[in-house]
Amino acid sequence: MAYRGRGPRFVPPPEETHRINRKIRTPQVRLIGTAGEQIGIVPIEDALRLAEQAQLDLVEKESEAKKKSTVTTVKELRLGYRTDTGDIERQITKARTFLEAGDRVKFLLRFRGREMAYQNLGREKLMGVCDALKDVAVAESTPRMEGRMMGILLAPSRKKSAPKPTKPAAKEAAAPNDAPAKPAGGPTPPERIHTAGAGTAPA
Repeated sequence: MAYRGRGPRFVPPPEETHRINRKIRTPQVRLIGTAGEQIGIVPIEDALRLAEQAQLDLVEKESEAKKKSTVTTVKELRLGYRTDTGDIERQITKARTFLEAGDRVKFLLRFRGREMAYQNLGREKLMGVCDALKDVAVAESTPRMEGRMMGILLAPSRKKSAPKPTKPAAKEAAAPNDAPAKPAGGPTPPERIHTAGAGTAPA
């Protein structure tokens, strides 16, 4: 019978979330002071020296841009030179699902034996796949050979924002002309002279 100890089990130390001091591997760092002031980008050795002078630890902090960065994966789908229409449609459906999820898709078409002499037909088949997915994807390059396979990479297309509806131009309503029409000739009416403040009308 094997002896089993009754002591406490070994518990591994918690994983470090931030690297400090000599564990920081980047050659340059953006240094931030204790009060939050931006010191600037300095070599790691200078940053360590300043931290040692202030009797503090140099702590690596993950940038906000890195936290918000998204990882894009490439999904690979394969076709053959003699792949029938039904199988191609199924691969197109899979590709559409990947592209709508934000992933890139790489189509590879394999040539076997004498099929290498018909690369132009394989290129047309891949371009037909691109045309079927043009509403959700854009081709990053034209089909090109990779050994005995021809490949093309598709990336999700950016959705265009819908144009804002244009407001119809407001028609300017003509103001009614309530003022009496000015006579073609003769003296100006007395009430107009009084309103303009030109003095007393002659008797």
